[in-house]
Amino acid sequence: MPPRDHPTARQIRLGAELRKLRERAGVTARDAGGLLSTDAARISNIEAGRLGISDERIRRLFTFYQCDDDALLAALCAITAERRGTHWWDDYRGVLTTGFLDIAELEHHATGLECLQPMTFPGILQTDDYARALFTGVIPQVPREEVDARVEHRMKRRAIFDRDAPPRFSATVHEAALRMRVGGRKVARDQLEYLLQASEQEWITLRVIPFTADGFIEITQTVMYATGAVPQLDTVHIDTPFGGRFLDTAADLDRYRALLNFAERTSLDPAESRSFIHHIAREL
Repeated sequence: MPPRDHPTARQIRLGAELRKLRERAGVTARDAGGLLSTDAARISNIEAGRLGISDERIRRLFTFYQCDDDALLAALCAITAERRGTHWWDDYRGVLTTGFLDIAELEHHATGLECLQPMTFPGILQTDDYARALFTGVIPQVPREEVDARVEHRMKRRAIFDRDAPPRFSATVHEAALRMRVGGRKVARDQLEYLLQASEQEWITLRVIPFTADGFIEITQTVMYATGAVPQLDTVHIDTPFGGRFLDTAADLDRYRALLNFAERTSLDPAESRSFIHHIAREL
């Protein structure tokens, strides 16, 4: 089987975790290849997500690496069972860039989601008109057909809240985002009202950092922390003007966990935040 040209973020993460285990065990790629009757190049491709691996081979590697973490083993084996074409976002392959697909995949598999929004609202809580205004305002401009696809994809991401046991979702939004009249007065007001409705759901927590907050927090990027099936699969997604980035090193996870905790301490509590948003909506 030839290497994948465009592995998903989950496939890349599976390989990265296998590499971490191998390096922690002090085993070379050549020795790991010998165990699986292959070569070091194939091991490198597996660890880069370019080649798949069976759960039986993962179990053999875990034994070879002397790793007895059954929860991590089960989580990695579950990734090997995932197939393209079985989820709704697969319909957008070749239509949208892989970053859109990867964020939907990340949210789908997360057991909890926490985000920090300095200038816009969480994508999964955006209205159709608000998302369309954002995508239309991109420079250089995006073709209308792609804008339609991006908006449709963004709306479908809400499907995670329709499950019997939806993931806990916590969003801390800066007041700057609340006052941005994206799409005009009506679109902005409708977005605020939708945000208030969404925050009434028991699995969604919304907090606001007001301009008057005493604690200063430097936030220039949108941050989302996705809790994985096991701690080793926790992931941070950073949204930048040049595309999204997925971070999974222990240092990055600790850094952004601390940032999110600080943002929560600086923000209003959920009840105060809803009142704050309601007040701004009435001003529009």
